[in-house]
Amino acid sequence: MKTERKNIGAVIVLTGGIFSAFYFLMPALFSREYDFDIDPNLNAKAAEVGDAISKAPEFIATHVPTPEPLKAIYITACVASVPSWRTKLAHMIDTTELNAVVIDVKDYSGTIAYFPTNPKLKEVLGTGCRVRDLREFVASLHEKNIYVIGRITVFQDPAYTNAHPELAVKKADGVTVWKDRKGLSFIDVSAKPYWEYITTLALDTYAQGFDEINFDYIRFPSDGNMQDISYTWTGTTTKPLALEKFFTYLEEKVKPSGAVISADLFGMVTTNTDDLGIGQVLEPALRHFDYVAPMVYPSHYPPQFNGWANPNQHVYEVVHYAMSRAVLRAKTASTTPTKLRPWLQDFDYGGNYGAVEVRAQIQATYDSGLTSWMLWDPGNLYTVSALKAE
Repeated sequence: MKTERKNIGAVIVLTGGIFSAFYFLMPALFSREYDFDIDPNLNAKAAEVGDAISKAPEFIATHVPTPEPLKAIYITACVASVPSWRTKLAHMIDTTELNAVVIDVKDYSGTIAYFPTNPKLKEVLGTGCRVRDLREFVASLHEKNIYVIGRITVFQDPAYTNAHPELAVKKADGVTVWKDRKGLSFIDVSAKPYWEYITTLALDTYAQGFDEINFDYIRFPSDGNMQDISYTWTGTTTKPLALEKFFTYLEEKVKPSGAVISADLFGMVTTNTDDLGIGQVLEPALRHFDYVAPMVYPSHYPPQFNGWANPNQHVYEVVHYAMSRAVLRAKTASTTPTKLRPWLQDFDYGGNYGAVEVRAQIQATYDSGLTSWMLWDPGNLYTVSALKAE
């Protein structure tokens, strides 16, 4: 079954690629210039069109209250740009216990998933997938009472570092832009000019109708040559303090709009008391965000974690242990544990993740005292049989 799902995914990716190419080539193929001197009536017609546009009602976003419990899946911008595929996923949400969706607004490449009108956002758009009718898609989900979360990948942003290398994480020479093992570059966490860009995008996302803004990659780099790296903006400031300053800025700039804000963190922040070398500590995130989502994917825990030779073979135990620790720490910090909603694994990595494995993680979440969760599959091929019908 999993192989069949992956084959379907390949077809979808290919279809999405063809769709995107056709989508962007259409305006060039059918563009045409008119000479208004040829037909004087065209001027009047153009004026009528302009008047009609100016009289069009201003878009006013509507929002759906945060459900409790929240049960969500993740959708990439590429999948959201293909009407047939996103319709299937929306139907899956509508017919199962799911009630929310997380959609990429800015992905790992730095691509903004829609066409913003704000000049501050139009400067760096990226070259990845875009959704021409994203606002309308969000509205259609609201009609089904589906809660919509916009995901913004923050400090990993190759598109922005290409445009503004002065804000990027550097090599030890302090000049050359540092890249991780995948060739991706990062913005220095303390580069304040970038903070304004992120909050502008977050507020614009909320204005498009998204109910919640989810911030991912809110961290320092971790994968690459960590001996040849420097942070010219952060300097001697500790990583946790640098991140908390950013959290404070987000809270002050975005929350007054009415937007709900959430943060994705490494799964091991629930069990480690240090910052994992990336600046992430659980308690500061709980202080500044409405919701915190530890990514407790069993496949991402190292061998022998908590005595388990292969955490992939202990999916229930890993999630239960991780989230039980998170609940305890939240209570100790005088924070309501309901702020916690884990990302759970619904993708094959290091083992097969089918209905049994996915449901075991969901049950582990419940048994740790929590009620909300989100499923992650980068291919958006979810195990429907793991979900209860509704």
